Amino acid sequence: MEKNLEGLSEAQKLLVNCNLSIKKLGTCIYDSDLRNYSDHGSESHFVPEDERILAQIDKSEINKFISHNLEAPSFEKAGPKKKLYFEPGSTISAIVTCGGLCPGLNSVIRSIVMMNFYRYNNQITYGIRYGYAGFIKENSYDVQLLTPELVAGINTLGGTILGSSRGNQDTVKIVDRLVELNVKVLYAIGGDGTLRGAMDIEKEIDKRGLKIAVIGIPKTIDNDVSFIDKSFGMETAFSEACNSIYAAHTEATAAANGIGIVKLMGRESGFIAANATLATSDVNFCLIPELDFDLEGKSGFLPQLEKRLVRRKHAVIVVAEGAGQQYVSDSKNPNYDPSGNVKLGDIGLYLKDKIKDYLKKKNIPTSIKYLDPSYSIRSRAPTPNDSIFCSQLAQMAVHAGMSGRTGLVVGYLNGHFTHVPMELATSRRKKIEPYSQLWLSVLEATGQPLTFKNE
Repeated sequence: MEKNLEGLSEAQKLLVNCNLSIKKLGTCIYDSDLRNYSDHGSESHFVPEDERILAQIDKSEINKFISHNLEAPSFEKAGPKKKLYFEPGSTISAIVTCGGLCPGLNSVIRSIVMMNFYRYNNQITYGIRYGYAGFIKENSYDVQLLTPELVAGINTLGGTILGSSRGNQDTVKIVDRLVELNVKVLYAIGGDGTLRGAMDIEKEIDKRGLKIAVIGIPKTIDNDVSFIDKSFGMETAFSEACNSIYAAHTEATAAANGIGIVKLMGRESGFIAANATLATSDVNFCLIPELDFDLEGKSGFLPQLEKRLVRRKHAVIVVAEGAGQQYVSDSKNPNYDPSGNVKLGDIGLYLKDKIKDYLKKKNIPTSIKYLDPSYSIRSRAPTPNDSIFCSQLAQMAVHAGMSGRTGLVVGYLNGHFTHVPMELATSRRKKIEPYSQLWLSVLEATGQPLTFKNE
C-alpha cells in the first residue's frame, strides 16, 4: 500500500522511501581491543549496534512524520564497535581517490593507513594509483604499499599522493583485482561519480558472494552530498577563496566605479560562494546556481549593480561557476566530461563583458578586475580544522569497514558521524535552500535584493 506523504518535502519523502539500514557482511565474531584505551576495561567508548542519529531534529519537522504515523527517520551512528567482522592483524585494505582534487585527500589517506596499522594492527594497506583506472592491469599502474613511514607527513600536502582520474572502468576487472590482492575492505574517496562506481563494485562483489566491504568517504569540494552537513575540503576552499575576495575588494575600492569579480567553484550548489561571502563581509553581490537571475529589466542584476555604483562607487561580485548557465551553455546540446558532468560555460568572463558593455552604454567609466582562483583553491593543503575533520572521517570509515559494514558513506549530520546508504547519498545533490538561514545571512551581509528576477 502506497504511503500518504502529503505535506512532506522531497528530502523527507526520500528518507521515508529509502531503506536506511546498513548492509553487513555477516556475524561479527572478533573482539575489538578498544577497551585497552579505557580505564578498568570500560566499554563506554563503543557505539552500540542499534544507536541512531535523527535525520531531522526540528520538532516541527518530526511532528510531520508523527502526523503520518511514521517513525522519524534516522541514520546509524558511526564509531567503534565492540565486535568486529574482520580479524584485526590480518585484514588487507585498499584506498582509491577519484575525480578532481580537493583539500584534505592526503589527510584522509594518512589517517586510514594509521588507523589500520596502529589501531587494528593491519599491516597491509594498498594505494591504488590514478583512480579506478589503477585497478585495470592493462593500464600498468603499480599498486603502492602504504606504510606509516610513507604517509607520515602527507597531511600537510595538497592533492593526493595516489593520483586521480575520472571516467568509468570495467567493474568486473576491478573486483578481479580486489580478489587477486586479497583485499577485504575498499575505501573509495570521491564525489557523486566515485560513489556510484563504488555502488557498482559492491553489486559485483555481492553477485559473486564475496566478503569484501566497500566504504565511501565523500569528497566534494562543493559540499553537495545529500544528508551530510559538510564534506571535507569545503572549509579550506572558502577560506582560500577569501584571499581572492580581499584582493578584488582592494582593486575595486582603488578606482572610481571599480568592480571586482571573483568566480568560485560550485557546479550546482553555491556553498563555497555563500560561505566565502559571509567570511569576508566585502561582497556586495553573490550569485549562486540555485537562484536564476535576469541581467536586464527593472529588477535585473545589471541595473541593481548600477545603483550600487552610483551610491558607493565600487562593487565586489562573487559568482559560483554554475550560476547563470542559461546565458553561457547550450542546454539542448550539452557536452560532458569523463565523469558524466555537464561542461559549464564561463559565467565569470561572460559577466565581465556584459557589465563592461552595459556601463559603457550608460557612460559610466569603470575598472573591472576578474579573479578565478579555482585551481589554487582545490590544490592547497587543508586548514587545521579541515584536517581534523578528515582524520575523523577516516577513523569512522575504518571502524565501519572492520565491523563488516558495506555500501555506506561516512557522513556528518547534526553533530554526529553517521552511516548513510550510498544509494541515498547519491540520490540527489544538496543545494542551498532560498529560505534557509544560510542564504538569509548572505542577503543580510551583502544587502542585495531578494531576487534579480523581473517577474
